[in-house]
Amino acid sequence: MSYYYSNNRGGFLSNLPVVTKNILVINVFMLIFTKLRPEFMYSTFALFYPTSPFFNWWQPITHMFMHGGWTHLFFNMFTFVMFGSVLERQWGPKKYLTFYLITGLGAAALHMAVMSGHPNVPMVGASGAIYGVLMGFAMLFPETVITLLFPPIPLKAKWWILIMLVIELSLGYTDAGGGIAHFAHLGGALFGWLLIKYWKRKGTMYEYYED
Repeated sequence: MSYYYSNNRGGFLSNLPVVTKNILVINVFMLIFTKLRPEFMYSTFALFYPTSPFFNWWQPITHMFMHGGWTHLFFNMFTFVMFGSVLERQWGPKKYLTFYLITGLGAAALHMAVMSGHPNVPMVGASGAIYGVLMGFAMLFPETVITLLFPPIPLKAKWWILIMLVIELSLGYTDAGGGIAHFAHLGGALFGWLLIKYWKRKGTMYEYYED
């Protein structure tokens, strides 16, 4: 089992593991550019369905670094830093980055499969990959007790992820909470679960690596 610790005693960013830090910084800069050039940023980097004239091959990756506003960015990055940094220290940067990108792509795949009738409605946000991170945390640390900001109820990680997925599935099927890509959240969690199951079966869940 490998652990990744930082001995930096600098500011907030310097104490984050490298992948977590860089993803956070990229997301912040992408939102700044989006505020400056919204039409260009959305039409170029948001995720459109493949039949849309706005679709480009890079969008399944770039959409997960974009957000609709500062509140959207804050809550996504708060969750990402809190849980993602734990996974990166557990796995190391290469495996963690692989996990993050695959779960984000899985989120995009399920979203596009469900939203095929809305080809020109774009999707942005890291939430799909973050649900993968949450699934990863719950699988590695199922007994860890978590108290959310809202509701402030302490529960074990394995129960929180189950409750969240049931809510997402219900909202996705009822089309409630319009404008939220519920099936992207489910896709990220599903691919996170599948990837960890695969790594466990192959015996590669934990690997030593060089800093």
